[in-house]
Amino acid sequence: MNADRLRFLFSRALRTSLATPLLLAGCGTEPVVQPPPTKPEPVDLSQHSDVACANGLPVITGLTIEPAPDAIQLRDVDRIPPYDDHLRTSEGEACATASDPRACLDRVEALGVTRGFPRICGLSMECSEGFLVTTRGDEVTAYTPPESVRALLGSIDTPEEAALLAYASGYALCGYPAYERGKVRALPDGSFSVVSIQDYDCETNVYETRHDLKVTPSGVVTEEGTFPLKEGKPDCVVGRRPVGLQGAPDGGCEDARGDYFAKAARLEAAAIHAFLRLHDELALHGATRELQAAALASARDEVRHTGATARLALRFGATPVPPAVTSLPLRPLDEVLLDNTVEGCVRETYGALVAHHQALHAKDPEIREAMARIADDETRHAGLSWDIDAWARPALSAEQQASLNEARRQAIAVLREEVAVPLDAHLSAEAGLPSPAEGLALLDTLEQSLWT
Repeated sequence: MNADRLRFLFSRALRTSLATPLLLAGCGTEPVVQPPPTKPEPVDLSQHSDVACANGLPVITGLTIEPAPDAIQLRDVDRIPPYDDHLRTSEGEACATASDPRACLDRVEALGVTRGFPRICGLSMECSEGFLVTTRGDEVTAYTPPESVRALLGSIDTPEEAALLAYASGYALCGYPAYERGKVRALPDGSFSVVSIQDYDCETNVYETRHDLKVTPSGVVTEEGTFPLKEGKPDCVVGRRPVGLQGAPDGGCEDARGDYFAKAARLEAAAIHAFLRLHDELALHGATRELQAAALASARDEVRHTGATARLALRFGATPVPPAVTSLPLRPLDEVLLDNTVEGCVRETYGALVAHHQALHAKDPEIREAMARIADDETRHAGLSWDIDAWARPALSAEQQASLNEARRQAIAVLREEVAVPLDAHLSAEAGLPSPAEGLALLDTLEQSLWT
């Protein structure tokens, strides 16, 4: 996908998502003003109990499964090859009534599950996904999508079942990225209230979001409300972050503009490492010379971006902290493509669009001028990400392509959480960053025109 194509999509996104339609009652009448939607309130937790957990996951006791299996296991599988899976908790005796218990146990260990329950992971995607396994006579069954867990549990009758189904639907309740143990309560209508509080990690930017859920007896999980608990920093979408990037202490700048541009300068400097590494990995895996050359050119662009954002940081009283990047071996192609999907096709693409928004809307002339130059470069960088994806995908299996699509979906979900965080007024006005409503509208347009 060339940069001109992205520029066209960005232009359309800025026009479409930021337009404010007027709803008129008729000629010569006043505009019809729609009342703001009623915002949900967080549920009262005074009557909730802690979700029961074991080994950092919801317990699998207290389940009413019919017919009862010989055993039920909660396992997880690594997100990256060789997709090792691990037994986390177990109830009952696996293969107890099998005609050949040894062969049955071998089938359990040879299930070959590579994807588990949906989960928002750390942005390096170095995490695992849970799944259930049952044995019943000679039958060994794995349950990975939430629908299969719902079918296994039948009617949701206990807090343990409600929590397990919420976990299978992608909500952390016991361990990372859960900020604290989830809460659960049986409601008078037979449904359950489940509350998940999760961390969303963008390098040094960690903030908490609370998800209030309702789980019906038929197993429908509905998000009743989402509430930010700890404000994050809007510095997560600038530049491509390299694997091995270490956290940095807070610079302590009181001016939000200085703090923002100091972090931006650090991430722009880190992107130099990312593109140099990308060049080496593309060469390792036989990418075209054009793709390799584009990666080197992008690294040179990031040198200029580092200087521009560092000057702005100093102007507002902040000193950027140089990035620390751990030296790591070059990665297999599937890991490179997973990183390219998250960092390039999603985050860098949205970051380029945000830079265009800043170039149009920043009230500070120096910021506006700097972002105009950066926006053009970042659009080419985003185009490179899509070109890498187009180069590699034809040789991938259907399962590998599905894995990349799921990684993209999860990266978009993480990005939505970050974009929804309120901004300092100086960053919206003088630096031209989109408000949460504007940012979500931009994401909607990208999702419809590019990420589907």
